[in-house]
Order: sequence, then structure tokens, then C-alpha cells
Amino acid sequence: MSTTARTDRNPRGYAKGRARRAAIVREASAQFAEKGFASATILDIAAACDISRAGLLHHFADKEALLEAVLEARDAEDRARFTPYARASGSIGVLRGMVDLAEHNQLVPGLIELFVRLSTEAAAPDHPAHEYFQYRYARIRRMTAQSLAAAIADGHLRADVDPETAALRLTALMDGLQLQWLLDRSIDMAGALRGTLTEWMTASGRRAFEAATPSR
Repeated sequence: MSTTARTDRNPRGYAKGRARRAAIVREASAQFAEKGFASATILDIAAACDISRAGLLHHFADKEALLEAVLEARDAEDRARFTPYARASGSIGVLRGMVDLAEHNQLVPGLIELFVRLSTEAAAPDHPAHEYFQYRYARIRRMTAQSLAAAIADGHLRADVDPETAALRLTALMDGLQLQWLLDRSIDMAGALRGTLTEWMTASGRRAFEAATPSR
């Protein structure tokens, strides 16, 4: 996914162009979630945004560039909800941020549908997002393991918890919960994640977890 999106260079039109790009990304996210990357078309996305195909391609060179923007927007939204907890409360804040993110995701089913569909499609080596998801999962496991190791060192998690194994389990748990939630909206993703983390916590870790709040 090396294709880069074009941006408006006229300062006077920058705000309008940025708003238009954001609208295109939102519509593309919805159509990729509903139809999948292969079935969604530039023409359909442009029509839904009330612009021409050429107008859309002014902002994004092709469908792969648009997919890249969609995935970047999803990551940016996750970071915006997750980072304040980590910044304010350290290692235990990272774990609290995971639960908060799972709770928020239940309010935006379109994002869950997008992620589940695209991550499944991207298992194919020739999918344009294949390398993105490979890197994403490796990064999530690595960073989660680092946070778990820090939480153990801080006395928030039991010493017998293996960070690498626990990081793999948490990643699998989150993905599995999202798929099951799409099929059964009564499933409490945040509650299930909180329960697993609580099993690993010490008494002081549970207190710190409940007290963790995001930075403002």
C-alpha cells in the first residue's frame, strides 16, 4: 500500500478539501464494511458523496490509496481514545484504555464491521491490506506485551503472567469478541475483556485499574 493520496495545495481551499476528504473516507469505510474492498467501487463511493469519479480521484489516486486512508483513520480514532489513559496512568492505564476502547467500539458497529471484514479479506497474500494487517498485529502484540511486562514490574499483575502469551491471548480475545458481537449484540465485549484482565491483576492492580482516568 505505497500509493499516496493527493492533497489540496491551495491554502484557501484547504479546509474545504480536508472536509471533502473526510467525507469520502467515511463513505468508503461504510461501503468497505458493507460490501468488502473488492466489491466496493470508486464510482459508487463517489456517487454517494455526490461528486464525480474524477472528483474523488483528485483526492485519492486510486482505491488502494482510499483503503489506506480508511485504515489510517481507524487507527487514529483508536489512538485518540487509548493514549490519554496510558499518558495519565502508565502501565495500568494502558490496560484500562483497552477496556474503554472495547466499550466505545460497541457504539460504532460500522467500525467493527469494517475491521472484521477487511482483516479477514486481508489474509489473502494478494490483498492490498495484507502487509498492513501483518504489521498491525505484530505491533499490537509487541506493544501489549511491553505494557503487560511494565504492569508486572509495577506490581499490578501477577508475577506468573507471561507477557508474550498474555498479549497473544488478549489480541485473539478482542478479535473474537468483535466477530461474536456482530452476531449477538447482547455480548459485553468490554466486560469480557475486563474479566480476563482482572484475573491477572493483583489487589493493588485492581485498585489502580478502577482509579485510572484519561488525561485531559
